[in-house]
Amino acid sequence: MSEISPLQKARAAYQPKLPTVFAKHGMAVAAQAGAATESVADQDAVRELFPNTYGLPVVTFEAGTGVKAAAPVKAGVILSGGQAPGGHNVIAGLYDGLKAVHPDSQLFGFLGGPSGLVDNKFKIFDDAFINAYRNTGGFDIIGSGRTKLETTEQFEKVVANCKQHGITALVVIGGDDSNTNACLLAEYMLAQKTGVQVIGCPKTIDGDLKNEWIETSFGFDTATKVYSELIGNIGRDANSAKKYWHFIKLMGRSASHIALECALQTHPNACLISEEIAENKTTLKQIINQLADIIAKRAEKKCNFGVALIPEGLIEFVPEMKALIAELNDLLTHEAAACERIDNMEERIGFVLGQLGTETREAYACLPKTIQIQLIMDRDPHGNVQVSLVETEKLLIEMVKAELKARAAAGTYTGKFSAQNHFFGYEGRCAAPSNFDADYCYSLGYTAAALMAAGKSGYMSNIRHTNLPATAWVAGGVPLTMLMNMERRHGKNVPVIRKALVELDGKPFAVFAAKRDSWAIETDYVYPGPIQYFGPTEVCDHPTATLRYERA
Repeated sequence: MSEISPLQKARAAYQPKLPTVFAKHGMAVAAQAGAATESVADQDAVRELFPNTYGLPVVTFEAGTGVKAAAPVKAGVILSGGQAPGGHNVIAGLYDGLKAVHPDSQLFGFLGGPSGLVDNKFKIFDDAFINAYRNTGGFDIIGSGRTKLETTEQFEKVVANCKQHGITALVVIGGDDSNTNACLLAEYMLAQKTGVQVIGCPKTIDGDLKNEWIETSFGFDTATKVYSELIGNIGRDANSAKKYWHFIKLMGRSASHIALECALQTHPNACLISEEIAENKTTLKQIINQLADIIAKRAEKKCNFGVALIPEGLIEFVPEMKALIAELNDLLTHEAAACERIDNMEERIGFVLGQLGTETREAYACLPKTIQIQLIMDRDPHGNVQVSLVETEKLLIEMVKAELKARAAAGTYTGKFSAQNHFFGYEGRCAAPSNFDADYCYSLGYTAAALMAAGKSGYMSNIRHTNLPATAWVAGGVPLTMLMNMERRHGKNVPVIRKALVELDGKPFAVFAAKRDSWAIETDYVYPGPIQYFGPTEVCDHPTATLRYERA
């Protein structure tokens, strides 16, 4: 980096806060073990697949006699999956923790994610290199990737590379899929008696890697604050111009945590929660009517403007759309050659309509043409519809516009509807981490080093009581098998870490549900403003609303 901004220069000097056990004692700590654990579901199946790592106890670090090593430790680290703010601080915390174990310890950063670990492409960190990335956003320190670590051939290459460098521990920084791979790798390492430990760290802005023990995944705090700033700005603009409805799609394909958190922070006029739509079996037509009702009621108050939040994965939770996508996946796989021979898009749409069942044909036929094209053109390597590329916000705008036009013709709507569409995703994934994420990530990395020093493997680094100041945080490790269940993937049952969806009986949703009717009609926008790094603790260090409500 030839030049850095004044903010980055100031942030480089920030020293992340650690839980008191580390801040006071460094690596002079002891891992206190609890009782044996079980997986969240499918205990017999998971136990059979992970005989060496199943049933490990949760561990908590307390002041002890110290875990300084007699010889330097060599460890490796990878970043896996999509970016999330704070990844650099996990690596910085891991690096500093290893140096606390032994000053001559080395940390190898494998380049480009899991593939770098398999292909033996790496960077050995030193103080100068690490210091340039402290408290910065992004994953550019070593890059990331989405290669899965799941085959014996891959594991054998990893073992050979570790043996070549003398590496005795690996840290996988990633989401649920990446930490599932870490669990498989840890089991293999123990079964083969390689002497290589494997530790995971919980990463994803989507917020769907959490449970009783993993209170939040890193990056969620920063990303939702970035999105909420933008939503607040748009709300202010809407209330100033008073002529646009803004439909804003937010990242989060499998869960609506981001949308819910941003709603709690900004008070939009509408926010759709995918899990609620699935629970109530709400149809697309009902969603359109709900949105049109809000728009019409605001129009009666001469408020022809508003803000609506839409989770990225919404379309997969709508019953008829879920069925349509499943049928399209099969159709586009078995009839791929026939579809590709039809160059004219109108004819291709007609061909698809002719192949669909009655209900799915009706669902497909009612969609705007642009969405019809997206559903049959954008497919992943497995031939499945790429739902994340479907412009759901535009779909809703077009269908709401048609509904309001019909109401106007019937004399039941007299307002004006002009809409703007937005998608906030990549804007938040590599943002400079908030103080919370800077502290949390550094603590996760430091804890991973402590788990290595304590001889643990098959664990995820965890920090608890995160709704409290960092000095009150409790550091430890959770067995990866404890987070597992069996799911159907590609026609067979496989072990995976269970995704955490929005709990409709949870406090964050309850708070939202109690207030949304008022937010719908009133203009009650909150303007969070940009992330603050310097100033009062209540401004700079506060956690998300989700965390505050869940852990109150």
